[in-house]
Amino acid sequence: MDPRAHDTTPWPRLDAATAHLPAPVAAVSLDAVDRNLDRLVEAADGMPLRVASKSIRVRAVVERALAHRGVEGVLAFTLPEAIWLARVGTTDDLLVAYPTVDAAGLDALVCEPDLAAAITLTVDDPAHLAAIAEARARTGGRETVQVVLEADVSLRKGPVTIGPRRSPLHGSQAVERAARRVVAEPGIALRGLLTYEGHVAGVQDVPVAGDLRDRAYRWAVRGMQGVSRRGLYAERRAVVDAVAAVLGHAPELVNGGGTGSVAWSSADPALTEVTVGSGLFVGHLFDRFRAIDLEPAFGIGLDVVRTPEPDMVTLLGSGWVATGAVAADRLPVAAWPPGLELTGTEGAGEVQTPLTGALAARAAGHRLEVGSRVWMRHAKSGEPAERVDEVVLVQEDGSTHTVPTYRGEGKAFL
Repeated sequence: MDPRAHDTTPWPRLDAATAHLPAPVAAVSLDAVDRNLDRLVEAADGMPLRVASKSIRVRAVVERALAHRGVEGVLAFTLPEAIWLARVGTTDDLLVAYPTVDAAGLDALVCEPDLAAAITLTVDDPAHLAAIAEARARTGGRETVQVVLEADVSLRKGPVTIGPRRSPLHGSQAVERAARRVVAEPGIALRGLLTYEGHVAGVQDVPVAGDLRDRAYRWAVRGMQGVSRRGLYAERRAVVDAVAAVLGHAPELVNGGGTGSVAWSSADPALTEVTVGSGLFVGHLFDRFRAIDLEPAFGIGLDVVRTPEPDMVTLLGSGWVATGAVAADRLPVAAWPPGLELTGTEGAGEVQTPLTGALAARAAGHRLEVGSRVWMRHAKSGEPAERVDEVVLVQEDGSTHTVPTYRGEGKAFL
């Protein structure tokens, strides 16, 4: 569905609960988060879920997710983050999703038993193993480091690759060779595999209403995903079997999937868990997925500071553009009052953001003048937390609790 077509119920409640606070104000509807978790768990149909912290970056919300039925463990995005979460007691089950050469973090990992027991690293290159060995030699640490191999499961047709460029390990033979290299290394234990089908889990397949070019593109996406799905179960089973042949038993951890593919990925018998993250806050990039219907739960309230034209209001700030390939869908969207849109010439500005549609919004009964507040949705779920020190958690009854973001706790990992 269109990003602005979602149920707008959370926005008046967030607005009322935070009206006394200065802008920019970040707010989370806890009830929407809980309902999203319920839907994700239901879609997983018994498959354990691992929560991706990069899509949240608010420790209190990560811990709330971990307390939810069906959620087991965190997919961290850096080793320093995983060490911090382990030390503060958030969880003792952390899988670091990306390879690391962080010397200080590896030194701690090989020396501290609690960290070594709680954290699993991702590797896909002999250089990653060498970095662990160097930490052991440098510190004299003798703790066993747990690892998974990442196997690339992008769609490959001849010279064409569709999907994220991640691991260099393509196919079961490459994975088996890598697994043998890992098990031969002293002080390293191979737990299993990470296999992320980003071309299925992270690409929208519902077109923008009325956009014929986008409709054609999304139909092509559906075709690509259909081709990929037909082979992916077998491909993943082959790499899992390759690791099992080396270990002499089935790997204990095989991670895959994402919010956009949670039901389909959870049906894969080769997996032991599926990752979700964006499905908690639901940045607007996750509005247009057929597979799952989730609610927006996170917004940024900004003040109107100008009315340059009768049909326009200007916000102070809002230039929080999402990472990824530069495109219009990386821009934030106006969520409340409904009907407001960015201009094509200024977009989301560093210090000011003009929005059109003010006349219609006023005609619908919304107050829009200098001093009014407009709620924006970011394209991605966790990135706005890097711009604010705290978020206001809002319950359905309007009660609030303010908690720090990672940034507010003095942490900036990426």
